[in-house]
Amino acid sequence: MVGIVSYGTYIPAYRIKAEEIARIWGENAESIKSGLGVYEKAVADIDEDTATISVEASREALKRCGIPSEEIKAVFVGSESHPYAVKPTATIVAEAIGANRFCYAADLEFACKAGTAGMQICVAMVKAGMIKYGLAVGADTSQSSPGDALEYSAASGGAAFIIGENETIAEVKDTLSFTTDTPDFWRREGMPYPSHGGRFTGEPAYFRHVYTAAKEIMKRNNLSPEDFSYAVFHMPNGKFPTRVARMLGFNSEQIEQGLVVRRIGNTYSGSSLLGFSAVLDVAKPGERILLTSFGSGAGSDAFIFEVTENIESYPREPKVWEKIERARYIDYGLYAKLRKKIRMV
Repeated sequence: MVGIVSYGTYIPAYRIKAEEIARIWGENAESIKSGLGVYEKAVADIDEDTATISVEASREALKRCGIPSEEIKAVFVGSESHPYAVKPTATIVAEAIGANRFCYAADLEFACKAGTAGMQICVAMVKAGMIKYGLAVGADTSQSSPGDALEYSAASGGAAFIIGENETIAEVKDTLSFTTDTPDFWRREGMPYPSHGGRFTGEPAYFRHVYTAAKEIMKRNNLSPEDFSYAVFHMPNGKFPTRVARMLGFNSEQIEQGLVVRRIGNTYSGSSLLGFSAVLDVAKPGERILLTSFGSGAGSDAFIFEVTENIESYPREPKVWEKIERARYIDYGLYAKLRKKIRMV
């Protein structure tokens, strides 16, 4: 069976607390934290972008499994903050990790589900016999307008997955996507910050797509929430994934391990994948995992994974939650400088 052969993650060390952002804008930090379920977020340094995050995560994935880098013959990088408007990130990553020069490579964009879209492509290519191993990355250094509610959650980070059919640690039992044209969130060419539809981003966008995709994949596999050890949903904040989990019938114990958003914010294309990585850090053979991403615009990719015995000998250190604890807190001034919110005219 085709599945995850290895994975790697990268979370920037810098963090900014919700209290610090609220202090600048004269808002109530406790109300913000209670409303969003986000207490602090990861902030990319001045020399960190989607390319560097992707490279670091990919190198960790390769190091953990020992696969020769030249056996990677497909590289897909999903993000909505690629460093270049015209210049692929995938080629940078492929070159940096030493992937085979006869390599399929492309950048993907579908808001926060571009990384899982890359996973689906790699799964299909491996099944078709086109490649032996493919690399799918979801990474972002997300943007937020100063003073916007997004500023409390828009964060930086990413995860990389090597897909193959040999020595898999988690098999892909099934995957499907649910897609509609729902404009809940957008950023036009040349605009520095995105716009969003406020409450419109909830019911018709996030909840409709995540719920429908997760419900359908369980239905067609004759599975119920009780058949899963873990469930991971896209995390735009801490409230949405916990609510959709309840709607689907999952309990808090099934989602808590992957609920990284409270401590690092919404890493967009890396969000559900970092949560999934945190689950793989502790998963045991035979356990099932439901992963459902979400991308504004809008769509969801759902996966059913089953953990294999290979996970027991797979090196899983350092774990995602250990990386989360390695935090260096900064003030709003440095945050504004690093995220280039100070614009000279």
